[in-house]
Amino acid sequence: MPYLGSEDMVKELRRALSNPNVQSDQLRYRNTILKVIRAMSQGVDVSGLFSEIVKACATVDIVQKKLVYVFLCSYAALNPELSLLVINTLRKDCQDPNPMVRSLALRNMTNLRLSSLVEYVEQPLTAGLRDRAACVRRVAVLGWAKLHNLQPNSEIDATVVNELYSLLRDPDPVVMVNCLRALEEILKEEGGVAINKPIAHHLLNRLKECDVWGQCEVLRILERYRPQSDDELFDILSLLDTSLVSQHPPVMAATLSLFLSLCSALPAVSLSALERVRAPLLAACGSTSRELRFTALCHIQLLLRSVPGLMGAHYKRFFCGYAEPAYIKQRKMQVLVELVNDENVAMLLDELKGYCTDVNTDTAQAAISAIGRIGRSYSDQCLQILTGLLGLKQEHITSAVVQTMRDLVWVCPQCSDTVCLALEGCEENLQDTQGRQALLWLLGVYGERISSAPYVLEVFIDGVRSETSLEVKMELLTATLRLFLCRPAETQDMLGRLLHYCIEEETDMCVRDQALLYYHLLHCGIEETRKVLQGRRSDPSLGVLIGRPVEPISQWAHSFNTLEPLRQGTVTTDSSNKGSPEHVTSDPKPNSDLSDDLKPCQIETVQTASDSASLCTEYSTDALSSSAVAPLSLSLSPALSPEEFERLWLQRQSLHAEQGGEEKEDGDYLCTEECVQCPTIPHCSPQNLQAALQLVNIQTLAFTPPHTLPWRVYLYTHTHSSCSASKPPSTLILGELLYTGEPKEDCSKMVMEGSHEQLTTEGEEAAVDRLRGRESARQQSQTEDVKVTLKQQPRDDKALKGFLSVLTTVLHTLSTETT
Repeated sequence: MPYLGSEDMVKELRRALSNPNVQSDQLRYRNTILKVIRAMSQGVDVSGLFSEIVKACATVDIVQKKLVYVFLCSYAALNPELSLLVINTLRKDCQDPNPMVRSLALRNMTNLRLSSLVEYVEQPLTAGLRDRAACVRRVAVLGWAKLHNLQPNSEIDATVVNELYSLLRDPDPVVMVNCLRALEEILKEEGGVAINKPIAHHLLNRLKECDVWGQCEVLRILERYRPQSDDELFDILSLLDTSLVSQHPPVMAATLSLFLSLCSALPAVSLSALERVRAPLLAACGSTSRELRFTALCHIQLLLRSVPGLMGAHYKRFFCGYAEPAYIKQRKMQVLVELVNDENVAMLLDELKGYCTDVNTDTAQAAISAIGRIGRSYSDQCLQILTGLLGLKQEHITSAVVQTMRDLVWVCPQCSDTVCLALEGCEENLQDTQGRQALLWLLGVYGERISSAPYVLEVFIDGVRSETSLEVKMELLTATLRLFLCRPAETQDMLGRLLHYCIEEETDMCVRDQALLYYHLLHCGIEETRKVLQGRRSDPSLGVLIGRPVEPISQWAHSFNTLEPLRQGTVTTDSSNKGSPEHVTSDPKPNSDLSDDLKPCQIETVQTASDSASLCTEYSTDALSSSAVAPLSLSLSPALSPEEFERLWLQRQSLHAEQGGEEKEDGDYLCTEECVQCPTIPHCSPQNLQAALQLVNIQTLAFTPPHTLPWRVYLYTHTHSSCSASKPPSTLILGELLYTGEPKEDCSKMVMEGSHEQLTTEGEEAAVDRLRGRESARQQSQTEDVKVTLKQQPRDDKALKGFLSVLTTVLHTLSTETT
């Protein structure tokens, strides 16, 4: 908004600019123009002085020219007719002996941005491309890009494009880079500048002559070029090797992006390049610029998706500094969670514990959430820290701890006993909506183990009229009904009062409808209510592996050195932004080749568990031979969440049970059971098993701790085979490895039948000795069998056999190494 008295100021400036005495004194005239520019920067409308300023551009003083051009470029759009008066002066300056004056005139001639002046600008720009001064050529090249941007629908002048292509070999590196930028703008609709082998090699050879941003521009454009041979590819990589470890982070990032683009078919070279950039990325994390540190952390997270151990030995570099801003601390904590392992877990948890009492509540809650994510693999140590934090009785800390415990017991049910003991008395320090909602969920699900659960709920019910949160009311309804199912005598009265209030007095329709639903559900009977509210749960003996599946580099290479890693900055696992675990739905990546659900159909049993191990070997041999005919590849993409896996697996299991285990064929679904002899696999560590399976693109989702019976492992993968009319291009395979440690009845029966035959034909003592040895050997063999259950959608027999062959080979290899 213009300042008060601006009209008087403009009048005074006009008198000064028109005063002959001021015009005759060069210094006073320049100072008067400077006052005009100062007033313009302060918000005063000085467009009325346009004609006076136009007269001032006819001068030999370069400083005065710059001031006048700043004014003219700002107000030219408001005075297009008067702007024509400036063109003659600018064209005259384009022929000035001083190259600085020529470049200044060209730059401001294009900055006027008036379509009516295009015909006057083209000739000076064409002459500028051939100017002997590099600074003039730089401005002329960019001037053509501005001119095209002013008239984007105009026909492209082939002569100008050819001239710009020829200037790519200009001795000045800035002119070369400006030509690339101008051609990118002019040829945007045609895909940008065309890069052939001579141009690509010329740009690579002159890369070191450019400044930092020039190198980044050249490297970005070179991503379009594809070498014609392997020798040429490795020659290019050799030229880029020094730039890969550049001390300038932008150059390093642009070079790595080019590396990943060129080596998309060479994963070993891409992994080697990621190893090379480890030191520059760590150096960027210690930069004095906060923005650079944050960007480096975001890109390190991107690299850890494919190389989880890349920064494992340097985890201390990601410890938070006291004076660092909250957004950098939170990003560092996310990286620390990715780097946790058996050797450093104690130190990382101790460091995170210190952040839990940070003065910034967001940082403290992020640290507690990070401890909870580590607790999925190291539950005992993390629960000890979380329980200790409850003793601080700080409102924001207690809220974050309760939310973290809720998320932890959802994925690790074996932690529920410790969580139930820790919850006693923590309701007094909960005031925020998310914390109370988490507490109510825990009271509803594990209320039979918490002695004070009915009394805590009664406090919430008594204050329901003053409750303002819709989410808390809905969670209170669910928790009270769940507690009623396990402790009816203590909860019946308060449940009746809550339902009466929500149905008769509550104004919110969501709460009222939920209360009516529960009311009608109770009329259907307790058992029906129990089926709805207390459905299937995860096996408490299973634990979810921390971290995400290792992704191929090609899955994120296109987003490296862009803003996408920065946009993915929110912590998706932050419990403060979500409700009850049952209400959190996974968002799997779309896959056109895979249906959203396993369709209801009968299960076909290809081979029973009583088949001998020799048949399993023949089965694997057949699979290998068939895979030689039809190539098979395994992939982890799209990723499958533990919740989605459990839903699909239990749905198939329930359908099979309802059908009474009948065996029927269906063309879109397949289930098979196999026995694999792996004596020591159940004693193998989950980390080793996961690493071995991931080498062949099989993802492990859940496992039973070693030396625990029954021992289970759940896994999945996607198969991709050569496309044909009779086979689907992609299938989803869900799998379970089961080891019970008990001999099978049919095997024992086989042994007894054999003993009878031997006793009738041979001597009693010799037969008994042989049978004892054979029986013990067979029982030992049967107890060492691991039952493999596979479920495939859609059906592809050859793909399933090939996958089973790969899985059997991995299990046998692990079993041999463990032995």
